[in-house]
Amino acid sequence: MIARRHIFCYYQRMNLFNFDPASFLSFTLTFMRISLILFLLPFFGGENIPAQVKAALCLVLTLALWPANAVQGIAFPAGPFNLALLLFGEAVLGLGLGLMVQFVFAGMQLGGQIIGFQMGFSMISLMDPSSNQQMVITSFLLHSIGLCIFLLLDGHLLLVKALVSSFSLVEPGHLLVEERAMRDMIRLAAGMFTLALKIAGPIVTCLFMVELALAMMARVAPQMNLMVLGFPVKIGVGFFFFGVMFSLIGLYLNDFIRGISPMLNNFMRSVGGG
Repeated sequence: MIARRHIFCYYQRMNLFNFDPASFLSFTLTFMRISLILFLLPFFGGENIPAQVKAALCLVLTLALWPANAVQGIAFPAGPFNLALLLFGEAVLGLGLGLMVQFVFAGMQLGGQIIGFQMGFSMISLMDPSSNQQMVITSFLLHSIGLCIFLLLDGHLLLVKALVSSFSLVEPGHLLVEERAMRDMIRLAAGMFTLALKIAGPIVTCLFMVELALAMMARVAPQMNLMVLGFPVKIGVGFFFFGVMFSLIGLYLNDFIRGISPMLNNFMRSVGGG
């Protein structure tokens, strides 16, 4: 018995693997935050990205960020109930950050839905691979263009930057949803409809003028088959002004991406008690 005790003390002094429980818990907390937030962000959390790629990305980001943004191991919950609360708080943080960015893409999709309805494309839908939902073809086109512009303007890098800033602004287990954060979320939700009207308004106005012109033609020449003539005219006019709107869409997204970092940081300060 004494010999076993001496052997145990000898191996404990040697510490062959240099195992530090506090560092392991700190690494686990960092990995939990990165994985929960990253899976809920646009583009990174898309369902068209394989789960193995997401897991590898989370592990690589954790290895890259953990030395400089290490969370204290003592913050790891002691019981399963506290651990569930911490995971719930991290999921709420990731959901809030994801929604604040997703509202812009949702506004573009809504504008595309309105345009497609006015152009007569409401019966034509495509499967969106990122959300596995049916979309009108114009809505799918606007969403794809918006995502490409978002990536070209390094919006995905700003999301990673916000993820890094979350370690200093919101401590694990200290999430507090205040009234200010809810007001910001409601304002962005209202901005989604404003963006949809900005995108769809000019095209809908032009299509309304086409409808008015066709109605006047029907009064002047009742023998014309306006059902056959109206659809190609509306589609042609719609796509023409649709192309004109691409430059405006780029300007809207450019303004949004310029303010995305302050917007996300203010949200994290409000939920982190800062």
